[in-house]
Amino acid sequence: MGFRSIQTIIGALVAALGLSMLLPAIADGVAGHEDWRVFAGASLVTTLSGAGLWASSAGKIETLTLRQAFLLTALIWVVLTLFGSLPLYWSDLNLSFTDALFEAMSGITTTGATVITTLDTAPPGILLWRGLLQWFGGLGIVVMAIAVLPMLQVGGMQMFRAEAFETPDKILPRAAQIAGGMTLIYGVLTILAAAAYWFFGMGLFDAIVHAMTTVATGGFSTRNGSIESYESIAIDYTSVTFMILGALPFALYLGAVQYGHWKRLFADSQIRTFFLLLVAVTTGMMIVQVQGNIYQGEEAFRHALFSVTSVMTGTGYATVDYGAWGPWATSVFFFLTFVGGCTGSTSCGIKIFRFQVLARDLYQHVRQILMPSLVYVKRYNGAPLPESVSISVQSFVFLYIVSFFVLALALTATGMDPVTALSGAATAISNVGPGLGDIIGPAGNFASLSDVAKWLLTAGMLVGRLEILIILVMFTPRFWRG
Repeated sequence: MGFRSIQTIIGALVAALGLSMLLPAIADGVAGHEDWRVFAGASLVTTLSGAGLWASSAGKIETLTLRQAFLLTALIWVVLTLFGSLPLYWSDLNLSFTDALFEAMSGITTTGATVITTLDTAPPGILLWRGLLQWFGGLGIVVMAIAVLPMLQVGGMQMFRAEAFETPDKILPRAAQIAGGMTLIYGVLTILAAAAYWFFGMGLFDAIVHAMTTVATGGFSTRNGSIESYESIAIDYTSVTFMILGALPFALYLGAVQYGHWKRLFADSQIRTFFLLLVAVTTGMMIVQVQGNIYQGEEAFRHALFSVTSVMTGTGYATVDYGAWGPWATSVFFFLTFVGGCTGSTSCGIKIFRFQVLARDLYQHVRQILMPSLVYVKRYNGAPLPESVSISVQSFVFLYIVSFFVLALALTATGMDPVTALSGAATAISNVGPGLGDIIGPAGNFASLSDVAKWLLTAGMLVGRLEILIILVMFTPRFWRG
């Protein structure tokens, strides 16, 4: 398999993660909280482990094959989650290893599901670390979607293949180049979000943490009541704005900044469909509230817009318990869980692009039934849509649905009620965060679930974030036969 390159890259990332643990250590030290020792110790262990991996491979990076790229992508998320859970496990929160790993996986996959019930009184280091995990995870997702998945041809992502990816040996320099541009844009959006939150009344610390988790569309908050705790209309709309910005294609941001292609931000088919769906569902949810005499006027609009944006982008923030809006609203939010934002963003789910491809495939099939002699060329954003992309998308969506039902059945076997099991499986596979119902809904959390259920959900979050096929490929015997 040639593990030298894999060891080098993972070692460097683990060491970087270890160094980043010094930030929450400083936060705890300034606040006079003894948990700074936990982060200092975890930083030492993580940094030395990463440096050891890097040194054992002589710090050399060779050409990555497709098999190595698959393995590297999966190992990065698993290894970083394991090390990222150390401060949570060793902290004064008294989390079990299962809970610590669940929280770390939820953070680094930007899911946002939490087992911590004492956020209001948690030390600042823990709150900052949760935010950092989601911020790092969001950046990794963007780079993976733009620099790795197109080369691996996962779920139709080859449609977004960059010119430099024509041969696998070009992945590393191109990935490094893309990562630099993406990190800059990602950082600027985070700074703008923090400034806006602070300006509209959040404390500076809370503003920084929420900025990281908003742009990453992760949803971890510093309060048990999430965004609702601040009771601010301006903060609600600020969250909506940056959740949407995090769910749009970062490649188009990069093109707009570097080459001035600002028109593409408004002409892109994904973005137009994303906003059309957002407006349509928000309008429907507003009508539900008004007719049900739940909220009226601007308040109904704001809660509808916030809730729909939060679920659709996979962020998971909450201002109200939308699960109490009635069965029709609950059904809409359940299906909205699977949608996700645009390809190449920090959001999750099936993604708008894939629904568009499925719609074009269905349209072509119906046209051929009605007019067999007609030649119909499928197009996406004005360009011909290759059949290989259609097949990849169809395979991905099929496996996505199968994975959801398998996870839901497994959760039901642990004793969960059907609503909790179905919504739990959906929110894990789609990396959304809160589910539906009284237990894991917007007003609840995942703390009361059994350890078996938490392990199942942890696996579901990983499978969903790695777009399913990456995990599936590694379970095939041929993958390991060279």
